Amino acid sequence: MEHGPICGGVSEVEGNANSLEFQELARFAVNEHNRKENALLQFKRIVNVRQQVVGGMMYYITLEALEGHRTKVYEAKVWVQLWENSRSLEEFTLLGDAN
Repeated sequence: MEHGPICGGVSEVEGNANSLEFQELARFAVNEHNRKENALLQFKRIVNVRQQVVGGMMYYITLEALEGHRTKVYEAKVWVQLWENSRSLEEFTLLGDAN
């Protein structure tokens, strides 16, 4: 059985999706979205994290954020290149209302 990320394939993150590293990336995504869209979302929690090896690492972070008094679910695509010390928000998509 093969373990770890497959180059080009999307896989579930092994270990704690609510680690400090992913909390920081999720907060970065919400802050970037707020900056680009002049929005006022507040990060609440991570639901799931998947990853893809693509000239760095693409993270697909499903998260909950408050919009006013309503909790909504979003997927953020964050591209990270550690050797360049760079990260960028590629997409930020509303998936729907949280249950």
